[in-house]
Amino acid sequence: MFVGVHERQLDPKGRMALPASFRPRLEPRCYLSIGRDKCVDVLTAEAFEDVARDAVEKVRRGEMDRNQQRALASNTFEVMVDAQGRINIDEKLREYAGLTLNSKVVVSGSFDRVEIWDPNRHERINERGLADIAGPAI
Repeated sequence: MFVGVHERQLDPKGRMALPASFRPRLEPRCYLSIGRDKCVDVLTAEAFEDVARDAVEKVRRGEMDRNQQRALASNTFEVMVDAQGRINIDEKLREYAGLTLNSKVVVSGSFDRVEIWDPNRHERINERGLADIAGPAI
């Protein structure tokens, strides 16, 4: 399980250090992909294989458009975690999620995956989620 929120910095080459608590499950390689709500998903190799199999099956059953499958596959990157615990976020993924070089990012656990966010977008998404959980004020 991946839980918690961590602030990180993208370096000039697009690299970011993974939180130490996340590294054991993501090393030596993991997958970075387009995530919902314009974040970057970070998945273990096993979790990504499940996502890929599920996508193929959904296309066969007519529950997912083939173009969505293509977009997912062509916007997913296998990355190696380096000796310092860093991953390189591809430019396409940075653009998708609104991440810029030499800027802060939010790394958030989402149980079965890690998500990398633009800090402002993460704050908005998190506030909406908290409001939904809290329910209407009495």
